[in-house]
Parts: sequence; structure tokens; C-alpha cells
Amino acid sequence: MGQISNAERRRNEEAIRAAMDRLLRGELSPGGRCDLKTLAAEAGINRTGFYPKKDPNGTVRDGPYQHLADEFVRRLQALHEAGTLPDPRDAQITRLKAENETLRDRIVRQSAAIEELTALKQLALSRITAQHEEITRLRCPRPDTGTPPTARLTAVPGGSQTIGSCS
Repeated sequence: MGQISNAERRRNEEAIRAAMDRLLRGELSPGGRCDLKTLAAEAGINRTGFYPKKDPNGTVRDGPYQHLADEFVRRLQALHEAGTLPDPRDAQITRLKAENETLRDRIVRQSAAIEELTALKQLALSRITAQHEEITRLRCPRPDTGTPPTARLTAVPGGSQTIGSCS
């Protein structure tokens, strides 16, 4: 690639700045993102101009539009820090990550509640079983005497007699 004229470089920079403003406002073409690749495509330039160049002697120099790429990245970062996401996919990803975290917390809480209710159910079943066994034991006759283990009330000889006030 040969040298470009100053006029062409200015036109390219103006095109890059115009594309940068559109992207940062959220005006993205279908399939485009808010990144350097899309910025270069929107401006109609080769994106390699945004990156450092290595001379044949091994020295590294800035790309012709690297200062604009740095400005784009700074402005995009400032928007992100302000809570504005010009790329709707980035906003959707952020929203879905937050929703995912909320759902994970909900699962943890529900799992704890299920464990607590399972333990309560187990305790209740144990108590019901113990009560049933006690009732069964009390209803069955004693093996040594053949009589139930409860005391029998017998009638008082001579009929019913009230002793004292019933009020």
C-alpha cells in the first residue's frame, strides 16, 4: 500500500469520525457491532490502519488512524461506565447475565427450602410412626395377663353416689 495524500487522509479521518459518532449513538448496521472492525467497515477503510505498524528495520510506529481507534475505545469505555450500551447485543448480554444471576440465587434459595421441608417431612413421619406404634401397643392385650395395659374403670358397689359439689 502506498502513501496517501493529506487530503485523502483528512477525508478518511472525517469518515471515521462520522462512523464513530453513528456507532456510539447505537446506529448499527445489521450484523454490525460497536467495535473497530465495524468502525472500519462503516468508514470504508482498511482496519489495519487502526493498529501499530512495524517498519522493515524493526521499529514500531503508530498506525495512521490509531489515534482515532484509541479515541473510539475511550469514548466507548466512558459510555459503558456511564451505563449506556450503544450495542443492543451488549445490553442484552448484560441483562441476561443479571437475570441468570438472579435465577441462580433463586435456585439456591429454593434448594435450601426443599432441604428444610424434606427434613421436616422426615421428622413428622418419624413422629407419626412413633405415635402409631404407641397407640398400637396400648390397644393390644398384654402377653402375660391377656388384658389391655390400661386400667379398667369398675362400677362402684351400691350404685352411683355423688360426693361433694359438682359445680
